[in-house]
Amino acid sequence: MHSLGIVLAYIFVTNVVLTRFLGLCPFLGVSKSLSSALGMGGAVTFVLTLASLTGSSLYYFVLLPLHLSFLKLPVFIFVIASLVQFVTMVVRRFSPNLYQVLGIYLPLITTNCAVLGVTLWNVDTDRYNVADSTLAGFAGGLGFTLVLILMAGIRVRLQVERVPRFLQGTPIAFISAGLMALGFSVFDLGLLSNLGLR
Repeated sequence: MHSLGIVLAYIFVTNVVLTRFLGLCPFLGVSKSLSSALGMGGAVTFVLTLASLTGSSLYYFVLLPLHLSFLKLPVFIFVIASLVQFVTMVVRRFSPNLYQVLGIYLPLITTNCAVLGVTLWNVDTDRYNVADSTLAGFAGGLGFTLVLILMAGIRVRLQVERVPRFLQGTPIAFISAGLMALGFSVFDLGLLSNLGLR
């Protein structure tokens, strides 16, 4: 697949939140303000890019040659946990305000199924090399960030709108997420094929 095709596919066509429904906890928990959405999106993008690079490198150059591919899940979890610990220390040191805003969601990137899911998909497709896996991880993080920002904008707008009482809070957030997923469904692999990017 063309590099631009990989980026567009992971941002729009197979968006990890809206089409695969992974990472919903931080998606709904952190999207209450634009600053927290940007901070979480940046942290997830960083972790996802490095996890894809490190995970696919370990998989193709260590686990496969040694016939230890069955160990990819614990290896990837260890890689992701290490990266999240590093990101947590950096954010705490250089941006204490962002660290306070993100709260418990920052260490929860370790268990964010979106990060592990994209890292596993990159090596399970057998069509991505290490560079393509890294690009796919970066694009997956951008897609995650995009939907966080969109959801933050929607939720800020909903705070000033008259929403029926029984729909306020989480119910209207789920309805909004469903409508976003419906909107993203117009993007498909056929579109990429027609553009010559697949």
